[in-house]
Amino acid sequence: MKVTRVLAGAAGMALMGVGGSLLMDVRDLTGVLVWLGGAVVVHDALIGPLVLLVGLAPVLVRGGARGPVRGALVVAGALTVVALPVLLRPGRTANSSVLPLDYPRNWLIALVVVATVTVLVLAARGFAHRRRPPS
Repeated sequence: MKVTRVLAGAAGMALMGVGGSLLMDVRDLTGVLVWLGGAVVVHDALIGPLVLLVGLAPVLVRGGARGPVRGALVVAGALTVVALPVLLRPGRTANSSVLPLDYPRNWLIALVVVATVTVLVLAARGFAHRRRPPS
């Protein structure tokens, strides 16, 4: 574990060095600072509390269902992060073949599929638990 931490720290320091060297080439440094400040505010005021609230969901669920609920939340979060650029796109593009599908609808369908599979897994676990003879 110690070697992994040292390697991760070294990689992080190297990437910080690359980022710092790239920052030296920026002509409009105030724009970058405003963007970074906005990112910190959005993270601390919106994303952090939202993640903490969603993280309470597995705690409120009974013991055997925590794993599937936690997994569904991770998958839903990953789907949302991947779909976010398309979901936040600024309207229609000049070229209709660039983003030809209804991405918000497809994202919602994917989330419904994740929720449905989670409910089916929980139902199958409950059914198997009831059929198992007491020991």
